Amino acid sequence: MKKPIILAALVVAAGATPAAAHTITIPHASGEVRAQYVGEVVVEHRQIGTPAPGGRSSTQRCLWTASLVVDRTATNSAGTLSRNFTRENIASGSRMGSCTGSRAAIDREVTARLGDTSDHVALAAQDDRSVLHAELERLSS
Repeated sequence: MKKPIILAALVVAAGATPAAAHTITIPHASGEVRAQYVGEVVVEHRQIGTPAPGGRSSTQRCLWTASLVVDRTATNSAGTLSRNFTRENIASGSRMGSCTGSRAAIDREVTARLGDTSDHVALAAQDDRSVLHAELERLSS
């Protein structure tokens, strides 16, 4: 009797690694705006495949994706503007075996691939500049 193969997919709780902070100053009609960006690298794990009984090869594989979650706080004389946003999929990969058993190796791989995360936070700040400007215009209207 042939047993059916079951593919299992499970999203495992994400791990987080603090990223560097980045600060910019923007001139605006309402006054100079100081915006601080603080990021955190979040890794999501997804288990696929199944463990195999003795003597057979396992099909388990851990897929992972790293994203950068950024908190922005901008202040000037008119007040404070806060925003939280995510830069999705800044790194991804997979490892044979279970996500639980691969977590430390995945963390090392993410760190090696991303290097100094301040560059990623600076890019997020650059991408947010037009959004911040639009928020400042709405606030001063």
